[in-house]
Amino acid sequence: MIAKIFFGIGALLAITFITLVIIGVRNDREVNQIWRTLETAPAENCFSQDMVAGLPAPVQRYFLHAIAPGTPQASSVSLDMSGSFRLGQDKPWLPMRAKQIISAKGFVWKAAIGRSLCQMVGADYYANGFGRMRFSLWGLLPLVNARSPALVRSGIGRLAGELVLLPSALLPQHGVSWKAIDERTIQASLKINDEPIILTLTIDPDGKLQKLSLPRWGDKTEDSSYTYIPFGGEYQEENTFGGFTIPSQMSAGWWFGTDRYLEFFRATIEQAGFR
Repeated sequence: MIAKIFFGIGALLAITFITLVIIGVRNDREVNQIWRTLETAPAENCFSQDMVAGLPAPVQRYFLHAIAPGTPQASSVSLDMSGSFRLGQDKPWLPMRAKQIISAKGFVWKAAIGRSLCQMVGADYYANGFGRMRFSLWGLLPLVNARSPALVRSGIGRLAGELVLLPSALLPQHGVSWKAIDERTIQASLKINDEPIILTLTIDPDGKLQKLSLPRWGDKTEDSSYTYIPFGGEYQEENTFGGFTIPSQMSAGWWFGTDRYLEFFRATIEQAGFR
């Protein structure tokens, strides 16, 4: 009798494990398919100073620092990164490794957060009006599986803020309007899925990006209600990959620029491939 009970429990655990593996494979396949849709073919023309000649001088400095003249315009960038992540102000920083693709149409961020028995594996993505966040313990036991209009709206803000890692997507030829607030502050206005976005960039005299901020839809409020929250980050280092000079060391969080700043993300870009 006892042997039958143990056999039944073992069979149930085996079925559960197999089911979780199948679900994980299916989820990975979905994410990889979205990733492939963002691997768009690069534009045929190359960047030149004439493309930004009509913009204010500080904006020109930013682009001429970020994109070397003669560089083929990229439609997407694939990133390898490492760093740390935390789930709240009172939570510990956890090691993080991730791969990400960014295009003007969306992003996919595939990450492993934490270590050994407490490692979360999953993805956060937005593409063509659809967004989702899904993470599992060890890639098997579901922890987060979120999709909603609010998550889509928040994903649009994330995509807009991360387009500085794909500077060609911010050129005026792609419908982005630019203005200079002063010699060190520039603003980009754009729309993603009909959502208006204003990015405020702080640059140094050479055009190097130092800070970025935007109003981003989020629920980091006292009652967890959604609203536009100041979001942004700082860039400590930069690197050049294939003619593009982008931030390579960064930190980001909610309520950026206020005394409520909640920094939750620190990353180093180790590799970047533009196409």
